[in-house]
Amino acid sequence: MTRSLHGHSKDLGDNFIIRRVLPAMEKRSIGPFVFFDHFGPVPVVTGEELVVRAHPHIGLATITFLYDGVITHRDSLKVEMDIRPNETNWMVAGSGIVHSERSKFDPKYEILEGIQTWIALPKEKEEIDPSFEHFSEGEMPVLKKDGLVFRLLGGSFLGLHSPATVHSPLFYADIEVNPSVGEVDWILSDKEEAGLYISRGSIESGDESYGTGSMVLFEKGSSVKFKAKQNSRLMLLGGEPLTEKRNLFWNFVSTRQEAIERAKERWAKDEFPKVPGETDRIPLPK
Repeated sequence: MTRSLHGHSKDLGDNFIIRRVLPAMEKRSIGPFVFFDHFGPVPVVTGEELVVRAHPHIGLATITFLYDGVITHRDSLKVEMDIRPNETNWMVAGSGIVHSERSKFDPKYEILEGIQTWIALPKEKEEIDPSFEHFSEGEMPVLKKDGLVFRLLGGSFLGLHSPATVHSPLFYADIEVNPSVGEVDWILSDKEEAGLYISRGSIESGDESYGTGSMVLFEKGSSVKFKAKQNSRLMLLGGEPLTEKRNLFWNFVSTRQEAIERAKERWAKDEFPKVPGETDRIPLPK
């Protein structure tokens, strides 16, 4: 029987609902991915549906991908960038970065929906300098055939190589697929594991059916094998599993608990760099 996860709902306030899949009790990480959130869909009425005030990160990279809507990213590197559907933001926190995320009204989009994931940096790179990369839809390699669109957002897979800077062996892809494709069968190496998340629609895998909000798990050396039951939107993520335990607290990820404690102290004392244009910030959780 194929293993799977199902996200739990979390209200960020004002009925802005996210579905959190990772970390889970059954599976703390998939490859180097330690966090997976599906946010929305929510109607865009005022443009202020999502307001995430300035907050810090260490030891990880965040990846934001949008299906619908517009979000403005601002960070302590003085980057200000709007992200739109089928675009991707890669933010490497490393030794420490602060950013904010705010939805924005655009009459072209009636809803806001997307995916945010976190990748734990390798132990030897947890303290690298922070950085930011933005990629438009046209910059990502795409594999197309009748009924299937495979966009590689990060890493390497199916002979494709993403331009995004990654720091460990991984793959991350957006997939549009319909039933006319038949069964898909992608073989993993004996070092790679994977998760396949259903954002929209439904699939069959291993004689089981899975709908929106489920993530199907595939072990090292197995095949990512599935068939779409209807027009579906999927996210594929994975790579080589982490070899060291990761400590997670709030937005901080590290192999060293002392690094987490130091980050907590820095934020409490307002010692992180500032985000230009942001005057409010999220306090350290108790």
